[in-house]
Amino acid sequence: MKTAVNYISALRNAYYENGGKKIWDNFEKIKHGASDENIYRLKQIYPALPETLIDLLLYVDGTYWRTYNDEKIALYFLGSDVFEYPYYLLSSEEMIENQGVAIAYYRDYINREYGHVEIDPKITDNGAHLNWLHFSDCMNNGGTSQLFIDFSPSGKGKAGQIVRFLHDPDEFRVIADNFEEYLQKLIDNQFDFIIEDYLE
Repeated sequence: MKTAVNYISALRNAYYENGGKKIWDNFEKIKHGASDENIYRLKQIYPALPETLIDLLLYVDGTYWRTYNDEKIALYFLGSDVFEYPYYLLSSEEMIENQGVAIAYYRDYINREYGHVEIDPKITDNGAHLNWLHFSDCMNNGGTSQLFIDFSPSGKGKAGQIVRFLHDPDEFRVIADNFEEYLQKLIDNQFDFIIEDYLE
């Protein structure tokens, strides 16, 4: 819980410091967390689901064109190693529905069938057994970048590592060894994806 609390508090400050106080305050007023049923379903699909991700979902059940109290929001909540580029947190329902997305769309890439695509050696080369949790899409509806928790790494990787997919040029890169390290990196980078121009 500590990492999630620290992350949310620091993110709130970043919004305030970049002219987004009204946006954040309205978000906190209307949002709600994921249901116990959906958390249970996620755990059934992903037994190693990080507790810190659960904590975030219990705080807010997605920020990606999500409807709360009849109001639709699209709030930047996460980032990556792509400088100044914001991402949304998907809802628990979207994470459940997207469980087959990685295999459906990226199996051939993971099997190394395209020589021009850069793939981190920490990522498996067996697309059929890919076990990724899709938890975030970038600001343009995920068309340019998506984030995954990888529960099926190669021998060089670690279960639970964070994989960032970037399109054009296509690339799969491990950006953190685990979800807590991933959030801490965003804190250490002072939420460089929260930019005043994006909040207008």
